[in-house]
Amino acid sequence: MTAAPTGPAHARRRRAAGDRTPPSGEPGTGARERITGVDAARAAALVGMASTHILPLRDAAGEPTLTGLVASGRSSALFAVLAGVGVALSLGRPADGRAHLAAGASLLVRGLVVGLLGLVLVGLDPPVAVILAYYGLLFWVAVPLLRLPAAVLAGAAVLVAAGAPVLSHLLRRDLPEGPGPQAGLVDLAEPVELLRTLVLTGYYPVLPWTAYLLAGLAVGRLDLRRRGVALGLLGGGAALALAAALASRLLVAAAGPALDPEALTERQAGSTPTDTWWWLAVDLPHSGTPFDLAHTTGTALAVLGAALLLARAAPSLVRLPAAVGSVPLTLYALHVAVLAAFPASGAPDRGAVLVAHVVGAVLIGVALRLAGSRGPLESAVSGPARDVRAAVTRALAPPRTSAAGSAPASPAPRVR
Repeated sequence: MTAAPTGPAHARRRRAAGDRTPPSGEPGTGARERITGVDAARAAALVGMASTHILPLRDAAGEPTLTGLVASGRSSALFAVLAGVGVALSLGRPADGRAHLAAGASLLVRGLVVGLLGLVLVGLDPPVAVILAYYGLLFWVAVPLLRLPAAVLAGAAVLVAAGAPVLSHLLRRDLPEGPGPQAGLVDLAEPVELLRTLVLTGYYPVLPWTAYLLAGLAVGRLDLRRRGVALGLLGGGAALALAAALASRLLVAAAGPALDPEALTERQAGSTPTDTWWWLAVDLPHSGTPFDLAHTTGTALAVLGAALLLARAAPSLVRLPAAVGSVPLTLYALHVAVLAAFPASGAPDRGAVLVAHVVGAVLIGVALRLAGSRGPLESAVSGPARDVRAAVTRALAPPRTSAAGSAPASPAPRVR
């Protein structure tokens, strides 16, 4: 087997191609020094998701509220895109098969722990759809993609965004309409049904949502500390979001009576009905159509670009949100658990409930940052994943050789 190319010349060629991930397969920049703009974007995703969980999405007249217009569908998409960014930053781009196996093994463990946590949270019977089981499966989907360059990942994201909703539409035609009950630990006894829920019919179906993962992996390959990259994400993301929304409006208008106007006001839950292909033209939140995926990917890229630019221009302004975004798993799980115990629907002032959740998240994030500690759930995930990666690396390491290139001789038996 030919050794993977290394050295300064190879590194320069990779940088010239736009690939900013480390060539050795070691953790990327995010593992050694966090990028505050990325953490700030994670905080925006967390606050947006909390807003949609707590505040009403429609008013008494049935019209979308500000929360429904701004955060619904976009916050969870941002969360998923940043999952891809985080994988690319933390694992880098493996240089050879051995490094890929080690990084992939760690990602499988990470996805398993996150997925099981999601199933446990569902057991608390929260009044919200828990994303973590889908999130964990997305980590597994990322395993074979770790060595792909940014251009290939970006192209794959486009293809999946266009094709996965069509495939989903076909596969769901003979299935009960989703999303159905949330998948919990008891569903592990029915693995086929569980997989169908997570991939096709659930609230955050992995088949179309792989587009978010691919987009995030591609972005994570870029040098996110460069101003030009941040500007490109902001401008390109905004243009993509606008173009997708306008194209959807034109197609929905062309559909005419094929799409019931009342049905277009109903909130989708991961996918659309399959009675007509015209449903794939809508860009409703959580509809999982090509236009929904394109629009929400665009808004996610724009938010990330804006957060990166703000971190450059005014670092002090992003310190608090970056502290929150550095422990997203802990804060998300705590948010879901609190809502399970104290549902916001019964609160006289939902705005006050949201403020309490956000203030609590800030206090926890800042306390952990000042203590120099990771979140407890982040540690619970990263510890086993890191140990597995190290174990696989050791197991696959070639045997050491002497200076002459031969295996070291066995020591002579001692004479007593």
